Amino acid sequence: MISKLAASTKAAVLAEALPYIQRFHGKTLVIKYGGNAMTDEALQRDFARDIVLLKLVGMNPVVVHGGGPQIDSALKRLGKQGEFVQGMRVTDRETMDVVEMVLGGQVNKQIVNLINLQGGRAVGLTGKDGGLIRARKLLVRGSGGEDAPIDIGMVGEVEAIDPEVVALLHTRNFIPVIAPIGVGKEGEPYNINADLVAAKLAQVLNAEKLILLTNTPGVLDRDGRVMTGLTPAKIDELFATGVLSGGMLPKISAALDAARSGVRSVHIIDGRVAHALLLEILTDQGVGTLIKSR
Repeated sequence: MISKLAASTKAAVLAEALPYIQRFHGKTLVIKYGGNAMTDEALQRDFARDIVLLKLVGMNPVVVHGGGPQIDSALKRLGKQGEFVQGMRVTDRETMDVVEMVLGGQVNKQIVNLINLQGGRAVGLTGKDGGLIRARKLLVRGSGGEDAPIDIGMVGEVEAIDPEVVALLHTRNFIPVIAPIGVGKEGEPYNINADLVAAKLAQVLNAEKLILLTNTPGVLDRDGRVMTGLTPAKIDELFATGVLSGGMLPKISAALDAARSGVRSVHIIDGRVAHALLLEILTDQGVGTLIKSR
């Protein structure tokens, strides 16, 4: 009886997923991979399986990854302490060398390997490959209404994205895995916030969805409750009233930019939940905050 119930439950889950598979078949999904989902072995395996399944049912996932904890560990071994301004890592030349080594080498290749072990065909890229991400130096404004910009080193913002290499990989059924390292006019590297890269990439690729994995249940109100069904106008209100602040700022800013630029829906989901991607994309309930384009 138990096995029959289990089989019946599985069949119901598949039936629930069918309309979503039909709706998003052939669509591009840009997924920012970060947080606990990157450091917990079981969650790593779940993520890789989710990505492979989405590809096999006809969707086009594009993975953009972070690697903050791994960068912090590498810096600590060098006797350096990470420093952040408005959620952005201050990046001097030595830190930039570490960022390139960790993101473009270690982390990127680990993710590619994880996906390939689950039967996918992943290819690792940085923004330098094929001129994918052109960047310029980012200067952040001081808090408290200060007008003077703050120089946080070799931190960049996306100037332009050339989607040709990603489009080519899709035609061959490969899964792009992208490290958020851009290149300037003189060939200099820039460390770019992965949420911002994912948002810009989603816009350029005309993605159906931008999905940001994080270490919280979603966007929370003052009482710690998950908010969903948000619009750009509502997010502006949350900024103005101070509900949104701290490390969530780059993520929300990226989500807002994508939603205003034509990405149909943005999802900020809890990467600590097993198979969070499948739950958000292929079920009625979801596991985080949905931001609608309008």
